[in-house]
Amino acid sequence: MPAIEANQLTKVFRTYKKREGFWGGVTGLFHREYVETAAASSVSFSIEEGELVGFLGPNGAGKTTVLKMLSGLLYPTSGSARVLGFVPSERKDAYRRQFSLVMGQKNQLWWDLPAHDSFDLNREIYGLERSAFDRRLDELTSLLDVKDKLDVMVRELSLGERMKMELIASLLHSPRVLLLDEPTIGLDVVSQKKVREFVREYNREHKVTIILTSHYMTDIEELCQRVVIIDHGKIFFDGKLSEIVNRFAGYKVIQIICKGACDFGTLASLGEIIETREGMVKLKAPRARVADVCRELFARYPVEDINIEEAPIEDIIREIFGKHG
Repeated sequence: MPAIEANQLTKVFRTYKKREGFWGGVTGLFHREYVETAAASSVSFSIEEGELVGFLGPNGAGKTTVLKMLSGLLYPTSGSARVLGFVPSERKDAYRRQFSLVMGQKNQLWWDLPAHDSFDLNREIYGLERSAFDRRLDELTSLLDVKDKLDVMVRELSLGERMKMELIASLLHSPRVLLLDEPTIGLDVVSQKKVREFVREYNREHKVTIILTSHYMTDIEELCQRVVIIDHGKIFFDGKLSEIVNRFAGYKVIQIICKGACDFGTLASLGEIIETREGMVKLKAPRARVADVCRELFARYPVEDINIEEAPIEDIIREIFGKHG
């Protein structure tokens, strides 16, 4: 049985449409107009135990709404979800003890207290034995290298340190499912790397099922073999990250290095020039014409070296979002 299963999961938000002016307000007292917005529409997927899946989409695509329904924070308008055999919207204690939701833009720690105090509160909430709690806390603080920050006020921690503490708080009760919503947002490059390394190692060692949303493609490329792409509340891709290139990339990147300076001004007919400098040019060539373009380059220029690469994943994702935006 899959660890996470969504079946035609739909969430529609109904909001009051206020009319302009005084009389519009008076009319609204007796006759209200509402606007319905589908944040998630017939979303279906399943995730096996231990999988680490990237959940991608532009702002407003419906990612966070789906995660909130899987965690039980939102009731679906229609459809169903099961996580670890539980129905999230029933909010049973047995389920709440087996998952965690970490949102990069929300805090679960007490701002004016040391992180250690918030961890103690979590210990009481989850009924963890002191000895087991101490071992778990020691393990997590060592892995994330924040043992010396436990007694520092949360408001005095750096953004990277705070996110590490948020991760620790979410893992103290050893959840089997971890929902990570933009865990590296706003972090510097070094902190992002440390968080990624921790998530990768934790998933490998503990076989925790993880859904990760991120706007940083490096997070997805380094952690996820499978991605689910959602936009306008609907899923339009679910598969291996490597398949995105074959399915959506219409070009490859060709770079040639020539002996001496060359005039590359006539290359527009072969593809889009990305970069040029003395003796080097890099261009986008349609996938179907790569062989022809290479032959033409060798015929025109004294090519010393050639390199053919797939389009960067980040560029492909950006184009996908642009087309479906």
